[in-house]
Amino acid sequence: MSNIVKHTLPNGMRVLVEPVGHVRSAAVGLWCKTGSRHENENEAGITHLIEHMLFKGTKTRTAKQIAESIEGRGGSLNAFTDRESTCYYCRVLSDDVENGIDVLSDMMLNSLIDPEELKREEQVVLEEIRRSEDEPGDHVHELHLEGRWGSHPLGKPIIGTRESVSSFEPQHIRSYMDRQYRAENVVLSIAGNVDPAVVIRKAEEWFGALPTGVTDSQPTRPSGSGGVNYIEKDVEQVHFCIGTEGCSLYDDELFTLAVLDGAMGGSMSSRLFQEIREKRGLAYSVGSYTLTYGAGGAFTVYGGTSEQNWEQVQELVRKEFDNLMKSGLEAEELARTKRHLAGSIVLGLEGMSSRMMRMSKNELHHGRIIPLEETLAKLEAVTNDGIVEVANRILKPELVSTTAIGPGAEAEPA
Repeated sequence: MSNIVKHTLPNGMRVLVEPVGHVRSAAVGLWCKTGSRHENENEAGITHLIEHMLFKGTKTRTAKQIAESIEGRGGSLNAFTDRESTCYYCRVLSDDVENGIDVLSDMMLNSLIDPEELKREEQVVLEEIRRSEDEPGDHVHELHLEGRWGSHPLGKPIIGTRESVSSFEPQHIRSYMDRQYRAENVVLSIAGNVDPAVVIRKAEEWFGALPTGVTDSQPTRPSGSGGVNYIEKDVEQVHFCIGTEGCSLYDDELFTLAVLDGAMGGSMSSRLFQEIREKRGLAYSVGSYTLTYGAGGAFTVYGGTSEQNWEQVQELVRKEFDNLMKSGLEAEELARTKRHLAGSIVLGLEGMSSRMMRMSKNELHHGRIIPLEETLAKLEAVTNDGIVEVANRILKPELVSTTAIGPGAEAEPA
């Protein structure tokens, strides 16, 4: 049974603590339920830029001192921005949790947003954009999602554009943070060798004055249609995404799609890996993944192959889609895939960071701690009839779109 302690401050901020006594460390995450989908039209990339700026100095710490405050005491410090959330997190030794909370709270509440630092960091993000565009194996995923979802809030590039990133001034940053970084949106989550009472007391001390009042609603469900988008580029391989609709975080078919994805391309024993790489040697990298958000999701097959093998790879992917639509998975394959996914979840929880992130996401999206047993039971309940039903709903040729970057990629698909 879970021993997670949940405490809500008077201002609505939530604190989650999972004590794990047999380890000598803790993972500390400070989350805000804001991502690229919350940005207005003139704010593309501002959430990601704020993530960068909170490392650039506070009223009491320089950027170097922020890093040294964690790394100099044996820990690590990082952050990430997604479409629906932003997370600032650190790994610390068990006797250094209070310091970890102190540093993260200082970053969120007391960042200077210095104009010179902002202009410098905008240049850093512009280099990040250029790097992504120079790496077609990464860039194709963003282009594919933009192609499917277009102007929908979930279709925006998290990193923004050259034009938008270059336009931000300190007042834009402060205005966005004042709108989104409100108590009801913020979750402090800690897993490890830690005393919940100490964490709650420090959270009340450091976050008690965080302002309240935020409204949020899910956008309409994103929808995409079949089509092709080929970008000619002088590289050695065709880097591709072949994808369709997926599930939202709240869809009944969420676990069914997870099993379908696992069987299709989620491991070395999956259909695509075995058929395209192991049996035929047509690719080094090939697989599939799902994206799940509050309003909807996507299912995508990805990989890289030579120009001469590109047509055959497309045929093989379509063949596997048709097989799933016709007969789903074999009994042994279904059982093996469910076992693999269950094992991945359980093994992941051996790490404090995974524990912290799992309970944080459940709280942000579902407003509750979801027991591991509940998750495993839903996974085990997936049937082959359900696999066939989902496959026939999302894998029809007219719903599947293809994005590719590479030499000769303009050729018509098979």
